[in-house]
Amino acid sequence: MAPRGAGHQDLNLLRTFLAVYRSGSFTGAAQLLGLSQPTVTTQMRALEKQTGRELFERLPRGVAPTAVADELAARIAAPIDELAAAARTRTEAGAVAAPVHLAGPAELLCTRVLPALALLVAEGVRLRVVAGLTAPLLDELRVGRHDLVIATSRPRVRTLTALPLTDEEFVLVAAPGWAGRVTDRLAAEGPAALRAVPLVAYAEELPIVRRYWRHVFGRRLARTAAVTVPDLRGVRAAVAAGAGFSVLPRYLCLEELASGALVPLLEPDDPPINTGYLVQRPGVPDNPDVIRVRDHLLGAGRGW
Repeated sequence: MAPRGAGHQDLNLLRTFLAVYRSGSFTGAAQLLGLSQPTVTTQMRALEKQTGRELFERLPRGVAPTAVADELAARIAAPIDELAAAARTRTEAGAVAAPVHLAGPAELLCTRVLPALALLVAEGVRLRVVAGLTAPLLDELRVGRHDLVIATSRPRVRTLTALPLTDEEFVLVAAPGWAGRVTDRLAAEGPAALRAVPLVAYAEELPIVRRYWRHVFGRRLARTAAVTVPDLRGVRAAVAAGAGFSVLPRYLCLEELASGALVPLLEPDDPPINTGYLVQRPGVPDNPDVIRVRDHLLGAGRGW
């Protein structure tokens, strides 16, 4: 059943409602719309008064939509987006288009994404690129700080649109000196053969290595890293120099594997695979270059 009075709400209230619904907070909606947070709060109270129903549950951080809000969003999202697209001012000839704000893991951005976008940049597309971890980048995407985010996992929130971008295979590697000492033992003893080899990792939580251990060895990893560096290119450099072993995306160490600077310690029949996603907010972007960058990356990702 439609909310009472739903056919008579002010269009501005509905636009603000949709921004709150998609961003998950009054603060995020205010940033998206260029309004103050008190204005957004006032507008949502007015809309709730018009509908006679609560639209959002106030949480310690942000808001959660009620079933009434879900229904209203489903009914108005497409028409509101179409109106916004129709009213959007086209970039005048000769004017400089707004930059596309793109974020994701530093390694993937630097080794694959930026080279893939070089042609668009040569054609006039401007980019503003930020590296970081998936969770905070997705929070920032929801409040309008980025246009596109490359995420290492599928977003759990329904207010973001995620498309598969690329798959990455993880490989257990070490420099030749360590590999010669442990490869044969690893096949016979399992991960115990690596007990004396230092571990080089991306973070103290060892997310990539722990995943590899669960998937390949079927057990939990019980050790700490000798070296942590929050850039997998740094991990690669340290391991290639003989610091120890690690787990890396295969795409990131193809040259080292080909040259012998890194050696795969195992080649399991079923290696761990992680899917990366290209994520954006719902609706039609204000900047048409966002669509160009998105579509170009999705095409390039099929060949990675």
